[in-house]
Parts: sequence; C-alpha cells; structure tokens
Amino acid sequence: MRFNLRVIIGLLGLLISINGVFMLLCLPFSIYYKEDWLSILISGLITLVAGLLLWQSSRRHSNKELKKRDGYLIVTLGWLAMSFFGTLPYILSGSIPQFTNAFFETISGFTTTGASILNDIEAMPKGILFWRSLTQWIGGMGIIVLTVAILPILGIGGMQLFGAEAPGITPDKLKPRIKETAKRLWLIYLGLTLLEMIFLMFGGMTFFDAINHALTTMATGGFSTKQDSIAYYNSSYIEYVITFFMFLAGTSFTITYFGLKGKFQKLWNNEEFRTYLFILILFSVIIGVSIYFVTDYSIENSIRQSIFQVVSIITTTGFISSDYTMWTPFLTVFFFIMMFMGGSAGSTAGGVKIVRHIVLFKNSFLEMKRQLHPSAIIPVRLNKKAINQDITFQVLAFMMIYFSIFATGCIIISLTGVDFITAVGAVATSLGNIGPGLGTVGPIHNFSHMPDFAKWFLGLLMLLGRLELFTVLMLFTRFFWKS
Repeated sequence: MRFNLRVIIGLLGLLISINGVFMLLCLPFSIYYKEDWLSILISGLITLVAGLLLWQSSRRHSNKELKKRDGYLIVTLGWLAMSFFGTLPYILSGSIPQFTNAFFETISGFTTTGASILNDIEAMPKGILFWRSLTQWIGGMGIIVLTVAILPILGIGGMQLFGAEAPGITPDKLKPRIKETAKRLWLIYLGLTLLEMIFLMFGGMTFFDAINHALTTMATGGFSTKQDSIAYYNSSYIEYVITFFMFLAGTSFTITYFGLKGKFQKLWNNEEFRTYLFILILFSVIIGVSIYFVTDYSIENSIRQSIFQVVSIITTTGFISSDYTMWTPFLTVFFFIMMFMGGSAGSTAGGVKIVRHIVLFKNSFLEMKRQLHPSAIIPVRLNKKAINQDITFQVLAFMMIYFSIFATGCIIISLTGVDFITAVGAVATSLGNIGPGLGTVGPIHNFSHMPDFAKWFLGLLMLLGRLELFTVLMLFTRFFWKS
C-alpha cells in the first residue's frame, strides 16, 4: 500500500503553520513586559512560512484520500515536527540555548508531561513562559483534532487522524460527523480554560499567572510560572479551584458534554466515570488519614493536600502543593503506584487510563470463572454491554507492551549512571506523561541534571505515552512499510 506523500507533507505543513500562529500569540506578553519580542516574532514567522510552503506544495494535489497508515504517520511526524519547531523561541531568545534541553522542554510541553529542566522559572521572560504553557494547551486536546475540524474545508476526511491522535477503547462521538465532534471538544476545552482563569483571578492570581495555570490545568500538563508550582501561592482557595478543574480535565470530554447538557444520568451510568470518582475518593481518604497522623497538618490541610496530590497524579497533571516523597515511604510507594493509573479515556490525561484497568480486572476475574466452565461463553461487560473480544485482546496487548517498555526503559536509564529510584521514577513519569517522579526528579527537583542521552530517551517515552504506544510503535514494524 502506497503512502499519499503529497497529502502527508501538506498536512504536516498545516500543523506547523498552526504552530507558528500560536507562537505569535506570545508577542503581546513580550511587548507588554518590555522583553525581547523579536526572537518570538522571528520564531513564529519561520515556523509559519515553513509550514505554508509545505502546505502550498501539495495544495493542488488531486488525490486527497487518507489511509489509516497515513494517519499514523501524520500524527507521529506532526508531533515531532511541532516539537522541533517549538524549540525556536527558547533557542533564539537564549532562554534555553542548548538544543537538547530546549527539545526536552518542548516535547514535555506538547505531550503534556510537565517534566522540566528549568532551575529558575521566575527568571524566564513572560513571553517564553506563555509559549511554554501554550505548548501544553495545544497538546492537551491535540492540535490534530483542531486540524480535523477544518479538514473537510480542504476536501480531506479527518477520521484517520482522529483515530490515530485519540486512540482508546471507547471512541464515543458527541455528534455523528467528526468535524462537529472536534468543534464541540474544542469549545468545551476553551470554555473551561477561560472559566478557570476567571476563578483563579478571583483567588488573587495575576492575569498572567491565571491564564498560564488555566492553560496547563485543562491540558493536564502541570507547567507552572513558579518554581515551587502551586505550593508558591499557599492558598487553599487556589488549590481547591485547580483540583476541581484537574478533575474535569481528567474526565472524558464526552461525559463532560453530557453533564453540561444536564444529562446527569449518563454520567452515573458510565462505569469508567464511577470508578474514576471512587478511586479518587478512596485514595484521598487513605492518604489524607496517613498525612494527618504523620505530620502536624490540620484536618482540613491534610484533606486538601491529599485530594490535590491524588487528583494531580492520577490525572497526570503533575502540579505540586507539597513534596509527597517526604511524608512516609508508604505514601511514596502509594504515589508511585498511582503513576500507572491515568485518567479517563477521551480526556486530556495521559497514563494507562481507568477503563483499561477495568477491562483488565474484569477479564482476569472472569478467567477464573471460565476455568470452571470451559464451554461457557463469558464476555467482559462494560456499562452492562458485552465488549468485543478484540478490544479485550487490545487492552491485554497494551498493558503488556506498556510495562515491557517501562522495564526496558528503567534498564536503559540506569545504564546512564542514574540511581535506581530516579531511573524508575523518571521512566514512570515520562511514559505516563505525569511530570514529577521520584528520587532526584521528584516534586522539588527537575530533569536538568540528567545526561543528554537520558533526556532524548525520556522524550521518546513521553511521545509514546501521549500517543498511547501503538501510533508510534507501528512505525517501527516491517509490515507497516510494506506496500
């Protein structure tokens, strides 16, 4: 099967162009704060022009049909292209002059991981900090989905891109047409971002801090304008507001849509949503009680710190209100386990996803029943409906590959001289798109000290995690390239 290279190149150009437009949105902040705005202008123009040239080269190509493998290629190459061009503001401004560090910060942004190499965030130019937050907001919902909304105008079907960008086992559509789905997803995404910004400003945040934290919360990214993250503000109001919006960002946007339409029965009938809510409450209670007895925190503070950190880790946002690794070894292990949970399918959260854990648990339990009744057909049920056995096999394959990559990644990172706890934490947080890890990449540390090879490898893990393994791994198989 041949690739439609002209269309692939054209769509990559379109993605790069959109990236350039977003870069130029940072200009007002640089100008207002009297910073070096020329580097952002040049970065945006280079990116915009390069993208337009690629798009223009294939605009008149008659065959605009996209195959499924074209979609996989566009998504993976598109994410890499955006990340490479996204380094320009950092490099040209001198904020992050080394390319490896600039790429690490950029791909961490676009994949909404939130791992950083910056040691003095407050010293960074405001325009650069806004670009840093914007990369997460773009990556949160996926610039591919944004592009899908306008593909019909270009005469190109976008279903292949949507499937590759948002893989999962519950691909519910808000509307029958993919274009309408993408538009509604982005309207909800934008609306919640603006709403959170307003609430944060009521809590005393400046407009600049509020818009940055709103962008990175709804993306479940976790980049902050402060070195101490949310702990800097020492505000219970701000922590509660961000906790609420992290919870929404980790919830399927389909479920959020039904909630906004007042169809609350659909929320409660959704098994993944109920499990997601139950896990958050259960873990928050366990950790809250533990914090109360091992620290001098008040009851309210123990509950607040527990809920904030549990929601932050499970939704893979990665904001920090306290150094959870300093509480007890038991809680450190607990938080490490949560790094493998993930939010809901169809949300901006990374990780394994709650629904996969449900299917895996149910299938494992039913396997014992099948041993007693070998002739019986006992399907796995989700939301009271039997799911296709192929989906169960896909979940099993995903889990096996995920933990195989995790184990292999730990070995590779340890070969760079990094200690065991740090290696395990760095791989888990990168693959799960979480941000803070364990050891010397824990909540109060960053990744600046990691060897260059480790940064490139962890960047690859971030991409794998963001695109849920198969989209990227497919490109390394022989049968993908066979005609």
